Amino acid sequence: MNRTYAETEPSRAEIDALTGPILIEFGAPWCGHCQAAQALIEAAFPVDSPIKHLKIQDGPGLRLGRSFRIKLWPTLVFINHGQEISRLVRPGDAASIADAIAAIAAP
Repeated sequence: MNRTYAETEPSRAEIDALTGPILIEFGAPWCGHCQAAQALIEAAFPVDSPIKHLKIQDGPGLRLGRSFRIKLWPTLVFINHGQEISRLVRPGDAASIADAIAAIAAP
């Protein structure tokens, strides 16, 4: 699990080229909703997980969030084999995050 936002935003092509299960977390370090969600994400994320967790700082002028139609933070996008399986916007409990993680971790 990543605890810090990426310094540079990957391109959509780079994201689309990734394989396997991926959790993309869109947010901002100063966002109160994003800060509140961190404990939930950490509680739900399996220890030593093979799932890639990309923590992307979103905001005006940043294209990746727009390409995923992100409107509120945090938004968690769950991807497996290049397909979006689910997304959670401002998750309120660790169980819903754990369920979404389990869905992308399944072969």
